[in-house]
Amino acid sequence: MKNKDNNNYTGATVISFVLHGALIGGLLWGADFSKAVHQPVGQSIEAVVIDPSVVSAQAKKIREQRDEAKRQESDRLKRLEQQAEQLEKQREQEEKRLRELRTEKLAAEKAAREAETERKRISEAKKKAAEEQRKAEDAARVANEKAAAAEAERVRRVEQQRKAEEAAKKAEADRQRAEQERLKAEEERKRQIAEKKKAEEEARKADEERKRKLAEKKKAEEAARKAEEARKEAERKAAEAKRKQVEQEAALNELFSGLESESANRDTARGRFISDEKARYGAIYTQMIRQNLLVDDSFLGQECVVKMRLSGTGLLLDVAEAGGNASLCRATKTAVLKVSSFPMPEDQDVAAQLQDIELTVKPE
Repeated sequence: MKNKDNNNYTGATVISFVLHGALIGGLLWGADFSKAVHQPVGQSIEAVVIDPSVVSAQAKKIREQRDEAKRQESDRLKRLEQQAEQLEKQREQEEKRLRELRTEKLAAEKAAREAETERKRISEAKKKAAEEQRKAEDAARVANEKAAAAEAERVRRVEQQRKAEEAAKKAEADRQRAEQERLKAEEERKRQIAEKKKAEEEARKADEERKRKLAEKKKAEEAARKAEEARKEAERKAAEAKRKQVEQEAALNELFSGLESESANRDTARGRFISDEKARYGAIYTQMIRQNLLVDDSFLGQECVVKMRLSGTGLLLDVAEAGGNASLCRATKTAVLKVSSFPMPEDQDVAAQLQDIELTVKPE
C-alpha cells in the first residue's frame, strides 16, 4: 500500500513538472521578438499573441493538479496513520495474550515442580525406610549369630563348670545382651515398617485430596453454569409473566370497566392474581437457590425454611434460617448468597409481597 501511494505521488509530481514546462515553452514560443531582431526587408514576420485566458486556464489546471497531488498525499498519510494505529492495537492485544499465556505457563510449571518435589520426598522416604529396615535385619542377624556363638561357648564350658563357672556367667551375660540387641533391632525394624506405611498413607491421602479438590472445582463450575441457566430462565419467565400480566390487566380492565357495583369481585380477582404471582416467583427463587446448592447425601429427605429480605429491584438484603435441618440450612444460605439478586415483577403490589418472603428448600 505504501509503494502504491508513493507511485501515485511521484506520478502527480512528474505530470505537474511536464505541464509547467509546456506552459513555459508555450510562452517562449509565442513571445514577440520583432522589436529585438531586425528582419531583412522583404520578409514577413507573423507575430503570435498569447491569449491571457488560455494562460490563466492552464495555470488554474496546474494549480488544481498540484492541489490534487497534495490531497492525495494527505490521504495517503492519513491511511498510513490509521494502519499504524491498527497495527499498534493488534500488537498490544498480542502482548496481552502472550502475558496471559506466560502467567498460565508459570502457574502450571510451579504446580508440576511442587508435585515432582512431593514425589521425590515420598520416594526418598521409602528408600530411607527400606535402607533402615535392611540395617535392622542385618543387626538382628548379627545378634542372632552372636547369641548362637555364645550358647555354643556356654555348652562347651559346662564340662569344665568348676574351672569355667565365671566364663559361663560371662557368656550368659553376653547372650542376654545380644538378645536385647536383637529385640531392639526387631523393634527398630517394626518402627521403620510403620513409618513406611505412614508415608504411603500420607501419599495416598494427598492424592485423594487432590482428586477431591478437582471434583469440587468441576462441581462448582457445573453449579455456576446451572445458576446462569436458571437466571436466564427466570428472566425469560419474568418477561413472560409481565406479558401475561399486561394481558390479564387489559382483560380485567375491559371486563370490569364501568361495573362499579362489582368492585368487590375485582378486589378478589386482584388479590388472587397477587397471590398466584407471589407463589410463581417463589417457585422461581427456589429453583435458582437449588441450582447453586451443593447437595450432600445427608440432605436427602431433609428440608430448610429460609426468610429472605429483598430490595425493590430484587437485590438480597438479608437471609435467615426459619427452621429445618441445620446443615442443609447453612448450605441453603450459602446458595442464596451466591444468587444475590432475584428477578422482580413490575407490578408494585406483587413486588411488595416478595420483598419479605419465606421459602422451603428440599434437595432433589
